[in-house]
Amino acid sequence: MSLSDKVVVVTGASGGVGRAIVRQLGDQGAIVALIARGEAGLAGAAVDVGVGGGMAKVYVADVADHEQVRQAAQRIEAEVGPIDVWINVAFTTVFAPFMEISPEEFERTTQVSYLGYVWGTRAALEVMQPRDRGVIVQAGSALAYRAIPLQSAYCGAKHAIRGFTESVRTELLAGGSGVKITMVQLPALNTPQFSWGLTRLRRHPQPVPPIYQPEVAAEAVLFAAEHPERKEFWVGATTAATILAQRVAPGLLDRYLGRTGVKAQQVEGKPPSGVSNLWEPADDEEDHGAHGAFDERSHPRSVQVWLSQHRGVATAAAAGAAGAAAAVLRLRRR
Repeated sequence: MSLSDKVVVVTGASGGVGRAIVRQLGDQGAIVALIARGEAGLAGAAVDVGVGGGMAKVYVADVADHEQVRQAAQRIEAEVGPIDVWINVAFTTVFAPFMEISPEEFERTTQVSYLGYVWGTRAALEVMQPRDRGVIVQAGSALAYRAIPLQSAYCGAKHAIRGFTESVRTELLAGGSGVKITMVQLPALNTPQFSWGLTRLRRHPQPVPPIYQPEVAAEAVLFAAEHPERKEFWVGATTAATILAQRVAPGLLDRYLGRTGVKAQQVEGKPPSGVSNLWEPADDEEDHGAHGAFDERSHPRSVQVWLSQHRGVATAAAAGAAGAAAAVLRLRRR
């Protein structure tokens, strides 16, 4: 499915991965409905879409509020047209040990980062199911399979999204629905999250290396929107390795992350102060864009994304390599 001239909704469109996604949608000539709280970030995102050749319309809404999301969907249908694709990206987080996160902060993180996906999915299904067509894409994380320290609320939300999405997918299949839902598991990304997320760490938070640019994630998310028959996509070699290692040796990963996970999420420098998007948007007056503070250390591409997009070629190559290796072994035995 080409996204040109399609109506695509993106939550969390003002910054980070959401911002990178809407830029690429603009390049494809899509009609993009931008949902977020930060007005400066939304305005910048709308400009990006227009520069790329697409059309954009802004909808200020807090995804934690079901009614705000539902009303935004209704307005999009009335003002822009029938929604073809809905992409859930919006989230927030707290960098801190679990017992240093207040109940109110944990609840708010869950409302945005988990229920925001639930309400977005519900709003999309309300308009897509009567037409029996449409695509929903959930931007996930390797942390949906393997949790790490200092991000209990975020990890819990990502695990919950995966379970929720699997349940909804089976319901759609049971009903013979033409609506598709898929999930993209992302690696560590260079987004403003690490500068505007609430933190109680002694040093500046960082993504667990290796770090990828948000455009890598955006490319994969849009590929998933165009190929929704697949239930899940993995982005980045580290995501694939993490998920596979969790299947094989979860206890070993527990001990490894217990030794290394805290240090790996911090870099030298004082933590951000006075900026947090937990309760209020951090980009209401200043547009932070898609990238965070780690451009010099971030990879602009991922071989694993290409392999995920070309599974047939990758499988054939692997089979060919295995066959060649077997032939070499046979020759050596002679």
